[in-house]
Amino acid sequence: MELLIIKSDQQYVRFKDNDYLLVNLDKSSVFPMEQMKAVQAHELSLKKKGFKKICIKKLVLTEEDL
Repeated sequence: MELLIIKSDQQYVRFKDNDYLLVNLDKSSVFPMEQMKAVQAHELSLKKKGFKKICIKKLVLTEEDL
């Protein structure tokens, strides 16, 4: 499974209540690949708000039996 996330330096972005928070990976907002345009809009908004080192990353998940 491939998902999109937004990273700011060493932290990740969570979008909640129309606001952006910097969090660890396990609390970050994730988006399906089909929502790339929405993620790019979030990226632009974050940059305008002064967040540093903003970039979109692809998170690749795999599922395996233990």
